[in-house]
Amino acid sequence: MRSRRSCLAVPGSNPRFLEKAQALPADEVFLDLEDSVAPQAKEQARKNVVDALRTGDWSGRTRAVRVNDLSTMWTYRDVIEVVEGAGDALDCLILPKVEDAGQVAWLDTLLTQIEKAVGLPAGGIGVEAQIESARGLVNVDAIAAASPRLETLIFGPADFMASVNMRTLVVGQQPPGYTEGDAYHYVLMRILMAARTCDLQAIDGPYLQIRDLDGFAKVARRSAALGFDGKWVLHPTQIESANEIYSPTQDDYDHAELILDAYEHATTVDRRGAVMLGDEMIDEASRKMALVVAAKGRAAGLTRTKGFRPPA
Repeated sequence: MRSRRSCLAVPGSNPRFLEKAQALPADEVFLDLEDSVAPQAKEQARKNVVDALRTGDWSGRTRAVRVNDLSTMWTYRDVIEVVEGAGDALDCLILPKVEDAGQVAWLDTLLTQIEKAVGLPAGGIGVEAQIESARGLVNVDAIAAASPRLETLIFGPADFMASVNMRTLVVGQQPPGYTEGDAYHYVLMRILMAARTCDLQAIDGPYLQIRDLDGFAKVARRSAALGFDGKWVLHPTQIESANEIYSPTQDDYDHAELILDAYEHATTVDRRGAVMLGDEMIDEASRKMALVVAAKGRAAGLTRTKGFRPPA
């Protein structure tokens, strides 16, 4: 899987931001044609995005474009112009406000037609589906299974909060009067379960108070603790925090690699299904848990600092 600890939103209508984003250390950069672009700027934003993809240096980053949602008149032209103009420089399209599996299937079909027409590998462009409403959440299992192109499910908190009439104007924070537990726990876990069932990544949505880095970190740690793979960032100052929070610590990464080595040695050399690693009993379940942490560490660019020594 691609590393998506930090997914930076960049308005397609702002050439200066499009250029600046190329030097930022976000894992994914998505060039936005939807909410951050005014209606009268949509057509020029498409041209800006195609030019930025074709001429920019995005090396080491996942390149995505968020098109407009299917209730608008812009979506089909977004897909056609971006993929025909820069499909070979594009990794994924983000479809916002997904409410049923048919919307993902529509995008899959259109992408296949364009890929074949312009000579791109069929199925090569991935899809990310943004869940932003009560209906989308209720249908999230079917959405997650709608296309082999799907790579991620993304939580869109602001539109979701509006769709359920949540009584707050502060995105990501607990609504006033909700004093027990976490008002977003069910939503996050519901998206996470659907994603993991279909081997997809789960990405948390943005935190809009861009100067409140402590608040951003608190909200990010919540979804990272559940198992989310990353979070949208709206400002360069949020990138470093996201990259750190959604990466394993060095100690956890080293420990995961040691578990994998020890279990491999135990099952292939000693031919045992369980073994002691220091004072810890490890078995097949331990191996599965270690695989998750090790994979995230490798994707984050961590290198191990502790080597495995087989028992004498």
